[in-house]
Amino acid sequence: MPTIATRPARPARSAVVTVVAVVAAAALLAGCGEVTADAGSAAPAASAGPCGVAPTGAAREGWARDGVRILSVSDTCAEFEVTNAGAEAADFSVLFGWTGRDERLNSDPTGTVTAVPPGATARGRVDVGSGGPRGLTSGQPIIPGVKITRVRSIPTAEAPSQGGPCPASGVRLYADRGDAAMGLRVVGLHLVNCGTSPVTLDGYPQVQALDEAHKAVDPLEVLKGGAAIATGTGADAPPQRFVLAAGEGASSMVVWRNTNDASSAPVLAPYLRVRATPDAAPVTVTPELDLGTTGRLGIGAWTREVVAPS
Repeated sequence: MPTIATRPARPARSAVVTVVAVVAAAALLAGCGEVTADAGSAAPAASAGPCGVAPTGAAREGWARDGVRILSVSDTCAEFEVTNAGAEAADFSVLFGWTGRDERLNSDPTGTVTAVPPGATARGRVDVGSGGPRGLTSGQPIIPGVKITRVRSIPTAEAPSQGGPCPASGVRLYADRGDAAMGLRVVGLHLVNCGTSPVTLDGYPQVQALDEAHKAVDPLEVLKGGAAIATGTGADAPPQRFVLAAGEGASSMVVWRNTNDASSAPVLAPYLRVRATPDAAPVTVTPELDLGTTGRLGIGAWTREVVAPS
Protein backbone atom coordinates (compact mmCIF):
# COMPACT_ATOMS: atom_id res chain seq x y z
CA MET A 1 0.00 0.00 0.00
CA PRO A 2 1.25 3.51 -0.71
CA THR A 3 2.77 5.49 2.12
CA ILE A 4 1.13 8.80 2.98
CA ALA A 5 3.71 11.36 3.97
CA THR A 6 3.56 15.06 4.65
CA ARG A 7 6.10 17.21 2.87
CA PRO A 8 6.88 20.86 3.62
CA ALA A 9 5.82 23.32 0.95
CA ARG A 10 8.47 24.44 -1.48
CA PRO A 11 8.39 26.34 -4.77
CA ALA A 12 7.70 24.83 -7.61
CA ARG A 13 -3.88 17.42 -17.71
CA SER A 14 -6.22 16.22 -19.83
CA ALA A 15 -12.82 8.47 -17.60
CA VAL A 16 -14.30 2.17 -14.33
CA VAL A 17 -15.23 -1.86 -13.96
CA THR A 18 -17.57 -4.66 -12.95
CA VAL A 19 -15.20 -4.26 -16.02
CA VAL A 20 -14.91 -0.97 -17.84
CA ALA A 21 -13.07 -0.61 -21.11
CA VAL A 22 -12.54 2.84 -22.44
CA VAL A 23 -12.60 3.08 -26.17
CA ALA A 24 -11.49 6.28 -27.72
CA ALA A 25 -12.26 6.62 -31.36
CA ALA A 26 -10.30 8.03 -34.21
CA ALA A 27 -11.32 11.26 -35.81
CA LEU A 28 -13.41 9.31 -38.20
CA LEU A 29 -15.56 8.14 -35.32
CA ALA A 30 -17.62 11.08 -34.24
CA GLY A 31 -20.29 9.30 -32.21
CA CYS A 32 -20.63 7.67 -28.83
CA GLY A 33 -22.33 4.38 -28.03
CA GLU A 34 -23.13 2.42 -24.89
CA VAL A 35 -24.34 -1.14 -24.43
CA THR A 36 -25.32 -2.99 -21.27
CA ALA A 37 -24.51 -6.68 -21.52
CA ASP A 38 -26.48 -9.62 -20.20
CA ALA A 39 -25.30 -13.10 -19.28
CA GLY A 40 -26.60 -14.50 -22.56
CA SER A 41 -24.28 -12.46 -24.75
CA ALA A 42 -22.58 -14.67 -27.30
CA ALA A 43 -19.88 -14.48 -29.94
CA PRO A 44 -20.96 -12.82 -33.19
CA ALA A 45 -22.31 -14.83 -36.08
CA ALA A 46 -20.97 -14.59 -39.62
CA SER A 47 -24.14 -12.86 -40.86
CA ALA A 48 -24.27 -9.17 -41.57
CA GLY A 49 -24.54 -6.89 -38.56
CA PRO A 50 -25.63 -3.27 -38.28
CA CYS A 51 -22.26 -2.17 -39.69
CA GLY A 52 -22.13 -4.70 -42.54
CA VAL A 53 -20.21 -7.94 -42.92
CA ALA A 54 -16.63 -8.10 -41.69
CA PRO A 55 -14.08 -8.42 -44.50
CA THR A 56 -12.82 -11.92 -45.15
CA GLY A 57 -9.20 -13.04 -45.28
CA ALA A 58 -6.37 -12.49 -42.85
CA ALA A 59 -7.06 -10.60 -39.64
CA ARG A 60 -6.43 -6.89 -40.00
CA GLU A 61 -3.67 -5.29 -37.99
CA GLY A 62 -4.98 -3.52 -34.91
CA TRP A 63 -8.45 -5.11 -35.04
CA ALA A 64 -7.95 -7.16 -31.85
CA ARG A 65 -6.45 -6.06 -28.56
CA ASP A 66 -6.84 -6.81 -24.84
CA GLY A 67 -10.07 -8.78 -25.16
CA VAL A 68 -11.65 -6.39 -27.68
CA ARG A 69 -12.20 -7.18 -31.37
CA ILE A 70 -13.49 -5.03 -34.22
CA LEU A 71 -16.22 -6.92 -36.09
CA SER A 72 -17.00 -4.62 -38.98
CA VAL A 73 -16.67 -1.03 -40.15
CA SER A 74 -18.82 0.77 -42.70
CA ASP A 75 -19.26 4.36 -43.75
CA THR A 76 -21.86 4.77 -40.98
CA CYS A 77 -20.59 2.84 -37.96
CA ALA A 78 -18.04 0.54 -36.37
CA GLU A 79 -19.09 -2.59 -34.47
CA PHE A 80 -16.90 -4.34 -31.90
CA GLU A 81 -17.11 -7.00 -29.23
CA VAL A 82 -15.58 -7.29 -25.78
CA THR A 83 -14.86 -10.44 -23.76
CA ASN A 84 -14.60 -10.22 -19.99
CA ALA A 85 -11.83 -12.59 -18.92
CA GLY A 86 -12.00 -11.38 -15.33
CA ALA A 87 -13.72 -12.82 -12.28
CA GLU A 88 -16.28 -10.04 -11.83
CA ALA A 89 -18.58 -7.91 -13.96
CA ALA A 90 -16.86 -5.09 -15.81
CA ASP A 91 -17.38 -2.01 -17.96
CA PHE A 92 -15.37 -1.66 -21.17
CA SER A 93 -14.42 1.40 -23.22
CA VAL A 94 -12.47 1.15 -26.50
CA LEU A 95 -10.34 3.84 -28.11
CA PHE A 96 -10.02 3.61 -31.89
CA GLY A 97 -7.27 5.15 -33.99
CA TRP A 98 -6.74 6.03 -37.64
CA THR A 99 -3.83 4.22 -39.28
CA GLY A 100 -3.57 6.15 -42.55
CA ARG A 101 -0.88 8.69 -43.34
CA ASP A 102 -1.14 12.47 -43.31
CA GLU A 103 -4.66 12.50 -41.81
CA ARG A 104 -5.64 14.55 -38.76
CA LEU A 105 -8.15 13.42 -36.16
CA ASN A 106 -11.21 15.61 -35.75
CA SER A 107 -12.78 14.06 -32.66
CA ASP A 108 -12.25 11.60 -29.84
CA PRO A 109 -15.59 9.84 -29.12
CA THR A 110 -15.96 6.97 -26.67
CA GLY A 111 -17.91 3.73 -27.07
CA THR A 112 -18.58 1.74 -23.90
CA VAL A 113 -19.98 -1.66 -23.01
CA THR A 114 -21.06 -1.89 -19.38
CA ALA A 115 -21.87 -4.65 -16.90
CA VAL A 116 -20.32 -7.50 -18.89
CA PRO A 117 -20.54 -10.65 -16.72
CA PRO A 118 -17.36 -12.65 -16.09
CA GLY A 119 -16.62 -14.97 -19.02
CA ALA A 120 -19.25 -13.29 -21.24
CA THR A 121 -18.89 -11.58 -24.61
CA ALA A 122 -20.93 -8.54 -25.61
CA ARG A 123 -21.10 -6.19 -28.57
CA GLY A 124 -20.74 -2.44 -28.82
CA ARG A 125 -21.14 0.08 -31.61
CA VAL A 126 -19.81 3.55 -32.38
CA ASP A 127 -21.49 5.65 -35.05
CA VAL A 128 -19.34 7.25 -37.72
CA GLY A 129 -20.02 10.94 -38.22
CA SER A 130 -19.54 13.04 -41.29
CA GLY A 131 -16.32 14.56 -39.98
CA GLY A 132 -13.83 11.82 -40.79
CA PRO A 133 -10.07 12.16 -41.05
CA ARG A 134 -9.02 15.16 -43.06
CA GLY A 135 -7.60 14.23 -46.39
CA LEU A 136 -10.11 11.38 -46.88
CA THR A 137 -12.21 12.04 -49.96
CA SER A 138 -15.69 10.70 -50.55
CA GLY A 139 -15.72 7.10 -51.71
CA GLN A 140 -12.36 6.12 -50.22
CA PRO A 141 -12.49 2.90 -48.12
CA ILE A 142 -12.19 3.50 -44.37
CA ILE A 143 -11.93 -0.12 -43.19
CA PRO A 144 -8.11 -0.40 -43.48
CA GLY A 145 -7.71 2.82 -41.48
CA VAL A 146 -9.31 1.74 -38.18
CA LYS A 147 -7.51 0.09 -35.27
CA ILE A 148 -7.90 -0.33 -31.52
CA THR A 149 -5.36 1.88 -29.79
CA ARG A 150 -6.28 1.45 -26.11
CA VAL A 151 -8.56 -0.56 -23.85
CA ARG A 152 -9.37 0.30 -20.25
CA SER A 153 -11.51 -1.68 -17.80
CA ILE A 154 -12.74 -1.28 -14.25
CA PRO A 155 -15.07 -3.38 -12.06
CA THR A 156 -18.69 -2.41 -12.54
CA ALA A 157 -19.11 -2.28 -8.78
CA GLU A 158 -16.40 0.41 -8.67
CA ALA A 159 -17.55 2.48 -11.64
CA PRO A 160 -17.61 6.26 -11.18
CA SER A 161 -20.92 8.06 -11.47
CA GLN A 162 -21.57 11.55 -12.77
CA GLY A 163 -25.27 11.20 -13.58
CA GLY A 164 -28.20 8.82 -13.64
CA PRO A 165 -29.59 6.99 -10.60
CA CYS A 166 -27.84 7.61 -7.30
CA PRO A 167 -25.44 4.74 -6.43
CA ALA A 168 -26.26 2.50 -3.46
CA SER A 169 -23.54 4.28 -1.50
CA GLY A 170 -25.53 7.52 -1.67
CA VAL A 171 -22.64 9.47 -3.19
CA ARG A 172 -21.37 10.11 -6.70
CA LEU A 173 -17.62 10.20 -7.22
CA TYR A 174 -15.88 10.88 -10.53
CA ALA A 175 -12.76 12.48 -12.04
CA ASP A 176 -12.73 15.34 -14.51
CA ARG A 177 -10.64 15.51 -17.71
CA GLY A 178 -7.87 17.38 -15.92
CA ASP A 179 -5.24 19.76 -17.19
CA ALA A 180 -1.65 19.30 -18.38
CA ALA A 181 1.15 21.78 -18.97
CA MET A 182 4.92 21.39 -19.17
CA GLY A 183 4.85 17.92 -17.64
CA LEU A 184 2.58 18.96 -14.74
CA ARG A 185 -0.74 17.09 -14.45
CA VAL A 186 -3.74 18.11 -12.34
CA VAL A 187 -6.99 16.09 -12.23
CA GLY A 188 -10.00 16.95 -10.09
CA LEU A 189 -11.95 14.44 -8.00
CA HIS A 190 -15.60 15.40 -7.45
CA LEU A 191 -18.04 14.01 -4.88
CA VAL A 192 -21.78 14.72 -4.61
CA ASN A 193 -24.11 13.56 -1.84
CA CYS A 194 -27.00 12.30 -3.96
CA GLY A 195 -28.55 10.32 -1.10
CA THR A 196 -30.72 11.32 1.84
CA SER A 197 -28.22 10.98 4.70
CA PRO A 198 -25.47 13.48 5.58
CA VAL A 199 -21.91 12.62 4.51
CA THR A 200 -18.98 13.61 6.74
CA LEU A 201 -15.61 14.34 5.13
CA ASP A 202 -12.49 14.82 7.18
CA GLY A 203 -9.14 15.48 5.50
CA TYR A 204 -7.95 13.69 2.38
CA PRO A 205 -9.38 10.98 0.12
CA GLN A 206 -7.52 7.69 0.26
CA VAL A 207 -6.05 6.67 -3.10
CA GLN A 208 -4.24 3.71 -4.64
CA ALA A 209 -2.65 3.86 -8.10
CA LEU A 210 -3.11 0.73 -10.26
CA ASP A 211 -1.19 -0.34 -13.35
CA GLU A 212 -2.64 -1.74 -16.58
CA ALA A 213 -2.98 -5.17 -14.94
CA HIS A 214 -4.92 -3.56 -12.05
CA LYS A 215 -2.01 -4.20 -9.67
CA ALA A 216 -0.96 -1.65 -7.08
CA VAL A 217 1.95 0.57 -8.13
CA ASP A 218 4.78 0.08 -5.66
CA PRO A 219 6.77 1.96 -4.62
CA LEU A 220 4.63 5.10 -4.77
CA GLU A 221 4.78 8.01 -2.35
CA VAL A 222 1.40 9.69 -1.81
CA LEU A 223 1.85 13.21 -0.47
CA LYS A 224 -0.68 15.40 1.32
CA GLY A 225 -1.19 18.50 -0.79
CA GLY A 226 0.35 19.55 -4.09
CA ALA A 227 3.14 21.90 -2.96
CA ALA A 228 5.76 19.14 -2.97
CA ILE A 229 4.95 18.55 -6.66
CA ALA A 230 4.42 22.14 -7.81
CA THR A 231 3.17 25.48 -6.49
CA GLY A 232 -0.08 27.13 -7.49
CA THR A 233 -2.02 23.94 -8.19
CA GLY A 234 -4.86 24.78 -5.81
CA ALA A 235 -4.35 21.50 -3.96
CA ASP A 236 -2.95 22.97 -0.74
CA ALA A 237 -6.05 23.99 1.23
CA PRO A 238 -5.71 22.82 4.85
CA PRO A 239 -7.69 19.70 5.77
CA GLN A 240 -10.97 20.28 7.55
CA ARG A 241 -13.94 18.32 8.81
CA PHE A 242 -17.34 19.21 7.34
CA VAL A 243 -20.70 17.62 6.61
CA LEU A 244 -22.39 17.44 3.20
CA ALA A 245 -26.16 17.61 3.27
CA ALA A 246 -28.17 15.98 0.48
CA GLY A 247 -27.32 17.65 -2.82
CA GLU A 248 -24.07 19.23 -1.63
CA GLY A 249 -20.64 18.47 -3.08
CA ALA A 250 -16.90 18.50 -2.47
CA SER A 251 -13.74 18.26 -4.55
CA SER A 252 -10.11 17.25 -4.26
CA MET A 253 -7.15 17.37 -6.64
CA VAL A 254 -4.60 14.83 -7.83
CA VAL A 255 -1.24 16.34 -8.82
CA TRP A 256 1.81 14.70 -10.41
CA ARG A 257 4.66 15.33 -12.82
CA ASN A 258 5.62 13.32 -15.88
CA THR A 259 9.35 13.70 -15.25
CA ASN A 260 11.82 11.06 -16.43
CA ASP A 261 15.45 10.34 -15.73
CA ALA A 262 17.72 7.33 -16.17
CA SER A 263 17.18 6.02 -12.64
CA SER A 264 14.32 3.62 -13.50
CA ALA A 265 11.64 2.79 -16.05
CA PRO A 266 8.73 5.25 -16.39
CA VAL A 267 5.55 4.25 -14.56
CA LEU A 268 2.11 4.28 -16.20
CA ALA A 269 -0.83 3.84 -13.83
CA PRO A 270 -4.08 4.22 -15.79
CA TYR A 271 -6.32 3.67 -12.79
CA LEU A 272 -6.78 5.34 -9.42
CA ARG A 273 -8.88 3.61 -6.75
CA VAL A 274 -10.41 6.27 -4.52
CA ARG A 275 -12.12 6.07 -1.12
CA ALA A 276 -13.80 9.30 -0.06
CA THR A 277 -13.44 8.25 3.58
CA PRO A 278 -11.55 5.32 5.15
CA ASP A 279 -14.71 3.19 5.40
CA ALA A 280 -16.24 4.20 2.03
CA ALA A 281 -16.65 1.77 -0.87
CA PRO A 282 -13.91 2.25 -3.50
CA VAL A 283 -14.49 3.96 -6.82
CA THR A 284 -12.00 3.49 -9.67
CA VAL A 285 -11.33 6.35 -12.06
CA THR A 286 -8.97 6.47 -15.04
CA PRO A 287 -6.78 9.59 -14.90
CA GLU A 288 -3.98 7.90 -16.90
CA LEU A 289 -1.23 8.64 -14.38
CA ASP A 290 1.96 8.96 -16.44
CA LEU A 291 4.16 9.25 -13.36
CA GLY A 292 7.47 9.06 -15.19
CA THR A 293 10.22 8.13 -12.76
CA THR A 294 9.14 10.49 -9.96
CA GLY A 295 7.22 7.92 -7.92
CA ARG A 296 5.21 10.70 -6.26
CA LEU A 297 1.55 11.72 -6.25
CA GLY A 298 0.06 14.73 -4.46
CA ILE A 299 -3.51 14.61 -3.09
CA GLY A 300 -5.46 17.71 -2.05
CA ALA A 301 -7.79 17.78 0.94
CA TRP A 302 -11.54 17.69 0.41
CA THR A 303 -13.04 21.17 0.08
CA ARG A 304 -16.62 22.27 -0.43
CA GLU A 305 -17.76 22.66 -4.03
CA VAL A 306 -20.93 24.25 -5.39
CA VAL A 307 -23.04 21.68 -7.25
CA ALA A 308 -25.19 22.78 -10.18
CA PRO A 309 -28.88 21.89 -9.73
CA SER A 310 -29.76 18.63 -11.46
